[in-house]
Amino acid sequence: MTWNPRSLALILAALGSLAGCATLVPEKAPECAACPVCPAVKPETPSAPPAEPMVLANWAELPGWSDDDAGQAWGALIASCSRLKQPEWRPVCDAIQALGQRPSASAARALLEERLQPWRIQNADGTKEGLITGYYEPLIRGSRTRTGRYATPVLGVPDDLLTIDLGSLYPELKHMRLRGRLVGNRVVPYDSRASIDEKGAAGTLPAKVLLWAEDPIDFFFLQVQGSGQVQLADGGRIRIAYADQNGHPYLSIGRWLVAKGELKAEQAGMDGIRAWARANPQRLSEMLDANPSYVFFKEAPNNGEGPHGALGVPLTAQRSIAVDVRTVPLGAPVFLATTYPRSETPLRRLVLAQDTGGAIKGRVRADFFWGFGAEPGAKAGNMRQKGALWVLWPRDHRPPTAASAG
Repeated sequence: MTWNPRSLALILAALGSLAGCATLVPEKAPECAACPVCPAVKPETPSAPPAEPMVLANWAELPGWSDDDAGQAWGALIASCSRLKQPEWRPVCDAIQALGQRPSASAARALLEERLQPWRIQNADGTKEGLITGYYEPLIRGSRTRTGRYATPVLGVPDDLLTIDLGSLYPELKHMRLRGRLVGNRVVPYDSRASIDEKGAAGTLPAKVLLWAEDPIDFFFLQVQGSGQVQLADGGRIRIAYADQNGHPYLSIGRWLVAKGELKAEQAGMDGIRAWARANPQRLSEMLDANPSYVFFKEAPNNGEGPHGALGVPLTAQRSIAVDVRTVPLGAPVFLATTYPRSETPLRRLVLAQDTGGAIKGRVRADFFWGFGAEPGAKAGNMRQKGALWVLWPRDHRPPTAASAG
């Protein structure tokens, strides 16, 4: 490149003026009428490291511990013991089973205090309260045959859905899974709810239609709960359970309605959402598609027990919770201190971490299982309380997540 004398002079002048901002002082400072002013550089304040997920506690710190009848949770605790494989749990679980299915409150409490140690869960910022919501097992209406009345497909897992367990490749990504499908030799994200609904109704999705639901809103809420029972048009009743998910994040349609100015925050429960949907049928798809997450199902035994959670054992009404397993070990006993829905009345009891959920993300975060039917559904729909959690773990051992942060 050829530089003309005028251009070269301008470049040299510019470099000379910028030299006044250099850290090293030249032997002779440049003489200029108006040297550029360098902005003051503020030193970066290093961010504080995240707090430990759990801190050691003592039994006296658990509010209402001595008032709870822990024996009522014994069946759920024994079920968890069948899945707790850490060696430190074996002698504890042997002692738990030796007390039988329904020990007295005092005997149950004494054994737990002798064998276990409470660890209080805390958020990354060190705060110790979080969100406690509720869920339940709903009953919806459906049919094995598609009709004008029963037109919403309940789908099994699609044949082209890939689920990649990242923890098998990278141990630090334990409990994380990638879902998608193959297009040529590339893995791409799986279809969103809108696309699945469209293909499912058209019969072009490579997935078995288990049955057809009567009400798309009821079916949507069943997907949020993760399992439910279906009253069939022929008089029979079946249970459907979570089988897989399309990999898209769960987004609350209640929050979507609030953000759109359609409902106030206090109206955005299940009843309020249903009422809005009845009044705005032309916008039903728009509302449902605001949550791109989609749950696929399988038929499950309906033998009078609760639905099976992620742990693989039946859930126990008011004694099982869903948690984020990045902090709370699945199967662990937990002490929950919160309040009843829309109330200041304390709800404090021994529960078992036996389930997970797409919306249950965070350290001090739990979903309280109320049971089956309309009354538990009303309580679950109104539950959005503050609360605290303590993991109960065998003495002289640390819970798996207690030593990690972030």
